Amino acid sequence: MILHLYIARRFLRSFAIVLGVFISILLPIDLAEQLRRIGNPEAGLNAAFQLALLNLPGTLYEMLPLFIMIATLFLFLGLARTSELVVVRAAGRSALRSTMSPVVVAVLLGVLGVTVLNPIVAATERQYSQSIARFQTGEERTLSVSAEGLWLRQGSEARQTVIRADRSNADGTVLSNASFFVFDDQGTMQRRIDAGSAQLELGAWSLENVKIWPLAGSANPEAEAETLAAHTLPSTLTREQIRDSFGSPTTVPIYELPGFIRQLNRAGFAALQHRVWLQMELSNPLMLAAMVLIAAGFTMRHTRFGKTGVMVLSAILLGFGVFFIRSFAQVLGETGQLPISVVAWTPPLAAILLALGLLLHTEDG
Repeated sequence: MILHLYIARRFLRSFAIVLGVFISILLPIDLAEQLRRIGNPEAGLNAAFQLALLNLPGTLYEMLPLFIMIATLFLFLGLARTSELVVVRAAGRSALRSTMSPVVVAVLLGVLGVTVLNPIVAATERQYSQSIARFQTGEERTLSVSAEGLWLRQGSEARQTVIRADRSNADGTVLSNASFFVFDDQGTMQRRIDAGSAQLELGAWSLENVKIWPLAGSANPEAEAETLAAHTLPSTLTREQIRDSFGSPTTVPIYELPGFIRQLNRAGFAALQHRVWLQMELSNPLMLAAMVLIAAGFTMRHTRFGKTGVMVLSAILLGFGVFFIRSFAQVLGETGQLPISVVAWTPPLAAILLALGLLLHTEDG
């Protein structure tokens, strides 16, 4: 037990060092990138620094498997250099038992990431998306989904239009039972437009089965309401803006994600991206354990055997390969070409089995 605690402590220290080094590297780089993305000299360095801080948690969380693998490399290379691994083996501990402590710590870090860091990252990512959109276009989030249906917003400083619809197609450009609430620059509602269906075209909404109520300065809007078979309403929205403002699943805390997926399904969206992300998050602890085993399989050998650099490079390449395959599988899952369970759980499980086979062959075979 004491030995397990000692290795776990060494692993946590290595992880903290790796995390600190990457923060010191990533923060200045991201600061320069935010200055470029803002594209507004009046915003200044302070705004760019705030955006960089908001973006940092998401970047670190995404790179967590890489940090775990590098920390494991540092751990076992240090133990091999000081011949502590030789002592551990002489005490009767096998290679698999020696990896138990970092694997357990990695799994606990993964669980901590899913339960604690994920909501924090979701909040910072959401705030970052709103802030960068405000700096770039002067507008905040365009789309939201609630139990009442789908909500959109369009317009400029002179006029705003709020749109509510019962259902939508997959990209939010075709709405069913839509209502358009038009406001002036003072926030006063000018008119309400109901449409049986609305389709977003270039620069305008094409409405069918329309009823228009003039609200500004009207004593009896119902009496003055106008019914039309078709109507065109100017729009500042594009398909890309709706898709981008729909939000990445990273902006939704994992505790709210199942309910959000149900709302998306009711609104007419397939929510494949969000369903894949949910399963990917749940399988993240296994991915971290796989990274520990991969790094251990190449570095749990004495330095006198040589080829340490080659072994470290091989571990890094294999780790990046697993990470790439998992990311590629995620894309296939989001496009519906692979089942979600296969996308989320197969890569980490396959990596664990591969690493265990390598470890047994090189150490205990």
